[in-house]
Amino acid sequence: MELTLNGYHTLIAAALVMLVGHWLVFRIKPLATFNIPEPVAGGLLAAFIITLLNATTGLTLTLETGLQTTFMLMFFASIGLSADFTRLKEGGKPLVILLALVSVFIVAQNLIGVGLAALLGLKPLIGLVVGSITLTGGHGTAGAWGPVLEAKYGIAGATTLGIATATFGLVFGGLIGGPVARHLIRAQNREPVPDAHERTGIETLSGAPRHQQSTGAEEARRLTFELFDQPRLITAYAAIETLAMFAACLSSADLLSRWTHGTVIELPTFIWALASGVVIRNVLTHVFRFQMFDRAIDVFGNTSLSLFLAIALLSLRLWELAGLAGPVAIILAVQVLAIMIYTTFITYRFMGSDYDAAVVAAGHCGFGLGATPTAIANMQAVTDRFGPSYKAYLVVPLVGAFFVDLVNAAILQIFTQMPFLQ
Repeated sequence: MELTLNGYHTLIAAALVMLVGHWLVFRIKPLATFNIPEPVAGGLLAAFIITLLNATTGLTLTLETGLQTTFMLMFFASIGLSADFTRLKEGGKPLVILLALVSVFIVAQNLIGVGLAALLGLKPLIGLVVGSITLTGGHGTAGAWGPVLEAKYGIAGATTLGIATATFGLVFGGLIGGPVARHLIRAQNREPVPDAHERTGIETLSGAPRHQQSTGAEEARRLTFELFDQPRLITAYAAIETLAMFAACLSSADLLSRWTHGTVIELPTFIWALASGVVIRNVLTHVFRFQMFDRAIDVFGNTSLSLFLAIALLSLRLWELAGLAGPVAIILAVQVLAIMIYTTFITYRFMGSDYDAAVVAAGHCGFGLGATPTAIANMQAVTDRFGPSYKAYLVVPLVGAFFVDLVNAAILQIFTQMPFLQ
């Protein structure tokens, strides 16, 4: 039996998934602790219910995909529209170093995934799904690459596997960051600071001073969909202005995708949407001195990602993953071990081998397996105990929320074009 939902019904179902997810995250503490996104919490519950119905009644659910694609493209356009390259100056040399370290690890993450997939008898491209597509890229990138891998490369269940792996990454990214940082800090013989209520005024519970949070943790909150309940002042004019920029990004992406189809520079449409956003943002800002309304971009991007994830999770067919469970578990275990070793011996050392470097290592564990809010949560856990780290709260959100998606998209495009991976 097949149940088909049109666009209106799909949107209603996605909204219900988000509302249920909000209730679950509010009621179940571990979901909040590990920064599980609300559409993921609600969507996975819906996916399990659909799987149960499929097993008992043979029911399959078919959704209207047009809205899902539009919301996905809007999310990636929002990343591009938020990527102001003048922010590189704010982080200075530490930001450039961290971005280089993260870029190297993205390559390593994919080499590990591809190599182990081949050894375990899987298609090598599955290794990318259990690599930077999901672990560095998160749910948005997983949902975007999944259909591409399914349609163009014949990787059945890539979207389902990607969503499941991205959720795994969120959990384990939150679990390992604190222990890695504490191990590094113990080697420095640094003592914990007094409890938060005994501190002297300017510090917040995160361990960073208020003025620093405005450039660090607050920046991460502004740019990530998991924390989208912050008050934002948006006028009707600002909304129209922002929608026009999104429309320009999507139109540009559609045209570029058509023009480059079948050529050597053919790219997935969502990468063109991201690239168009970057160009529009920086041309408007630096050539025409246009004042961008980042809060409006954030709201449209966050809402689009949440709805996209809700629809993608409603479309999951978990029964398609049965044969991959064992090999994928092995690859993920190695990926967790790899980032612990890398952040301990590489990230920590090249970032200065000091307390700030230890906090940065915790943040790298967070967004290297999960997402920027996971990185912030890791750093908060460390700085609550050992004191503030101004450098970490500046560079980690900038790398995790802005630049890592640009680098990851470029690296993934190179990997998918390698003949021996086809």
